[in-house]
Amino acid sequence: MNPNLEQFRLRRFLDALGPEQLQRHGVTALADVAVALEGAAAAQFFAQPGGEGPELVGNVMGSRERVAQAFGSTPGDLVTEVLRRLRKAQPIVTVQRADAPVQEVVLEGDAADLTQLPVHLQHELDGAPYIGAIDFSRDPSNGWTNIGVRRLMLRGRRKAGVDLVAPSDMRALYLGYAQRKQPMPVAFVVGANPIDYVAATMRMPVDEMGLLASLRGAPLGVVKCITSDLLVPADAEYVLEGYLDERGHVDPEGPYGEFLGYYGGVKRNPVFHLTAITHRRDPVFQTLTISGRNMDRTDTAQLCALRTEVTAWQSIQLAVRELKAVYASAATGGMFNLRVALQQRVPGEARNAIAAAFACQANIKHVFVVDPDIDIFSDAEMEWALATRFQAGRDLVAMDGMRAMPLDPSLRGARAGSKLGFDLTLPLLAPGEQRSMEYLVPTPPQVAPADAPVRSPEVALAEGAKTFAELMRATGSRDGRELVRWLESQGAEGRLDRDDRGRWRLRS
Repeated sequence: MNPNLEQFRLRRFLDALGPEQLQRHGVTALADVAVALEGAAAAQFFAQPGGEGPELVGNVMGSRERVAQAFGSTPGDLVTEVLRRLRKAQPIVTVQRADAPVQEVVLEGDAADLTQLPVHLQHELDGAPYIGAIDFSRDPSNGWTNIGVRRLMLRGRRKAGVDLVAPSDMRALYLGYAQRKQPMPVAFVVGANPIDYVAATMRMPVDEMGLLASLRGAPLGVVKCITSDLLVPADAEYVLEGYLDERGHVDPEGPYGEFLGYYGGVKRNPVFHLTAITHRRDPVFQTLTISGRNMDRTDTAQLCALRTEVTAWQSIQLAVRELKAVYASAATGGMFNLRVALQQRVPGEARNAIAAAFACQANIKHVFVVDPDIDIFSDAEMEWALATRFQAGRDLVAMDGMRAMPLDPSLRGARAGSKLGFDLTLPLLAPGEQRSMEYLVPTPPQVAPADAPVRSPEVALAEGAKTFAELMRATGSRDGRELVRWLESQGAEGRLDRDDRGRWRLRS
């Protein structure tokens, strides 16, 4: 491969994870894989799935920490790092087959067999074993590459169902092919850089191969598929090449445990026909975790959460002056509940942020806006802000008839839904105004540095009114009880009083 191209290796990424982030298994029946993945905080590596292999890994992106690690970032700085990378384009370099690790092994004809892959049943009521993959297709009108995350329901050795019911770019492209009675070429990548999965979830009107390169933060090597002209990342683990036939939404697909934590029923969907499998000589097959009661520990929820945060940030930053942070809870599927921290500069900015979040493409239902003193990553602090800074009659923003996610079971068949905004910000201060004591958050008293100057209580109070803690620091007291006795003696002589903020002062 071109020495200037940075080549990703999933195995190398996994080996860099500590034992708390990656759990290894030996011989594992495929029927036991989903049980091991359910609710697991760590990624799960199976050396011999189905008793032999190839190797299988799941839940790689199932924690914010691991997604951040892929970006060389931290969980708190992840959104700003993604936004930084999006601002810089990276070149895309086409490499030859000999330089593409993903084409070290090529299987065509009868040798291309989906049932030879370690594909497992994910949920009790699923219609069949499913593969989670990144789909690559091309818009014939402009030549742009379209990328998404898709599921494949095994229908046979070379056939699979594909979900194309919900509105998406790939669905729109497919409908065009079906109307023209043409098969639609498509390639599915299984086992990839976690960053590629993040790119595949983004919703931006661009050539998404360039989006993938930008998020990687380096030149991207791509290779032409064996049985089509589609380009795919040359450093992937597997590529499943093929086409969607032109018959349209004709075959039943599902049920399947969806990303909102409930089942989706049987749907009519197109059929994928496999034409080739290419992979590395020592590949790692990857399965994606989705649905169930531990949503915050699934790949799909973490990916959706990051997409929601990036989309919301881009929208909200146009509506307020000083956006500090955004956080989408993965426990809600990664899109419905959004937390926003901002520094209000003029009255109404919290409402602006709520309106901007409602209007963006992330399908957010509930927005909670707080001041910068609240850690939006802390459930405890958010609960406290909701309990103590919110009055429903004053601070609730409700909108009805809004665009909704069709899979949301709370819609009960409706085509539009409602959204709620919670303004949890404190009253905005006028210039020079001090926050009243009822809004100040208690903290432990500070201790004076060891080399701080020490004065007598009289001299300290002569400088100005002081809280008891300030008086302790001024006099070098590390106890405080002696000051209580001094205050008592001075009070008895009528030399002291206190101001409206409770500070001690000498009588004038």
